[in-house]
Amino acid sequence: MKKLLLSAAAVCALSAAAYAASPSDSKFDPKLLSEHIKVLSSDAFEGRGPATAGEVKTVAYITKAFKAVGLQPGGDKLKTGARSWTQNVPLAEFDITGPVSFTVKAGGQTESWKQGDQIAIRAPETGVNHIDIKDAPVVFVGYGVKAPERSWDDFKGVDLHGKLALVLVNDPDYETGVGVFGGKAMTYYGRWTYKYEEAARQGALGFIVIHETGPASYGWNTVKNSNTNAVFDIIRKDPTKDHAPIEAWIQRDQTVSLFKKAGLDFEALKKEAQTRAFHPVTLKGVSFSTSFKVAAKHVISHNVVGVLPGTKHPNERIIYTAHWDHLGIGLPDAKGDRIYNGAVDNASGVSGLIELARAFAHSPRTQRTVQFMAVTAEEKGLLGSEYYATNPLYPLATTVADINTDGGAVNGPAKDISVSGDGGLTLQDDLIKVAKEHGRYFTPDARPEAGSFFRSDHFSFAKQGTPALSFHSGLDLVKGGTAAGRAAAEAYTRDRYHQPADEFDPNWDLTGMAQDLSILYDLGTDLANSREWPTWKAGSEFKAARDKTAGLRK
Repeated sequence: MKKLLLSAAAVCALSAAAYAASPSDSKFDPKLLSEHIKVLSSDAFEGRGPATAGEVKTVAYITKAFKAVGLQPGGDKLKTGARSWTQNVPLAEFDITGPVSFTVKAGGQTESWKQGDQIAIRAPETGVNHIDIKDAPVVFVGYGVKAPERSWDDFKGVDLHGKLALVLVNDPDYETGVGVFGGKAMTYYGRWTYKYEEAARQGALGFIVIHETGPASYGWNTVKNSNTNAVFDIIRKDPTKDHAPIEAWIQRDQTVSLFKKAGLDFEALKKEAQTRAFHPVTLKGVSFSTSFKVAAKHVISHNVVGVLPGTKHPNERIIYTAHWDHLGIGLPDAKGDRIYNGAVDNASGVSGLIELARAFAHSPRTQRTVQFMAVTAEEKGLLGSEYYATNPLYPLATTVADINTDGGAVNGPAKDISVSGDGGLTLQDDLIKVAKEHGRYFTPDARPEAGSFFRSDHFSFAKQGTPALSFHSGLDLVKGGTAAGRAAAEAYTRDRYHQPADEFDPNWDLTGMAQDLSILYDLGTDLANSREWPTWKAGSEFKAARDKTAGLRK
């Protein structure tokens, strides 16, 4: 097992100003925020890929920053009984090595597709060292959902063994906005991660998700860049129970063409798939073949953990999280740039985490412990936070809340705030109250169909019952209003998200980020100096897990 070790030589230098400064009266200095982002998203950090030299530099930087602002180590226990600065996160890493051969037979013709162009195949996570599939039949399975509690089954008993299935992204309600899946807001059944999990349960050779920009919530470049580099997973005893041999995406235009060559109408079948009456359809005369080699190994990545122990209730804690990883080095863009710097996503979140730690460390100690954790492998499936939530360093029963940030405000201050999705919890009410005290109003998630609630690290805590949310600045910008905010958000998603272009810009206005952090600071301070235990509201799927441990909270 390869283990990444920190050394003094690996610690990247940070400006004296960023380490030594104390919070100003406003507590958060845009210049310090900018400095962290600039360093963490520089080419020297190689895109901060887990289990790379970029991780070594990143973990060292965050550790040094946590030390400098006055935190105590809160990671794994050492033999001496003291704590380290990190929690080891064992992962399995999978990577396609060499060329990918992918051929399609349809309508009596054979054509070759290129990895990243027509198709994006993820490195298999089953532990095999090669894939060799010849003329696999292709079946369309609609949205690929089996939800007995909603009387929904897209499979109707079809045997998918030895077959590859094409599956639509998002929920059956996405197009119409009405139905048993709650309308436009995505459920977990709409996530591509669910589709792949269902592929394994159905015994298929694999599921290939049909990319459409609207229901996916991002363009093909994001899909290509996120799925053609190394992938990671937790270490499983039998990975075939959770992963099929093939997990991939396909371009919409290629899909429509395949349907036409099979004598089928893609749009008509998609409409039918939005109903319970849908039955799987075999694409007659269509088959896929693919072969490539796979390298698999075990690695150790790291969550970085710092704490400020509480004065009265040190065993109760508020956790602030932000993921430190990005996509590392991958396919080149049109300019030949292969480094996915991840400035907004999520060097900005880590910058905010460090400055929140500074603000708390330079303020009177709170009654409850405040914990700051930069987690790994979010881009690989929330794996760092998932590992912590299932192997917690401190009991989740007495963890008050997780407050997550994934992407800071770089376009100036906003009049409103928002969160990813709507988990239905009193913690969100607390956030809204604090924001109002700061002269800000709350706007619900502007794109609930994007499934953002399931795409950030707070979800790992929520699944275990811990009240959790992921904060976002609003779109109603002080300069330009909602029109300017939406335009900026759309441009980022289109042109920079999960692309090498997500780079530091010295012209960013980070005053809005500073204001947002003041809200998060006050929210955490209020919780840390109170006896409040935020709860999930009636009807939340996470309420039952939290209620099981109610007796441990006083």
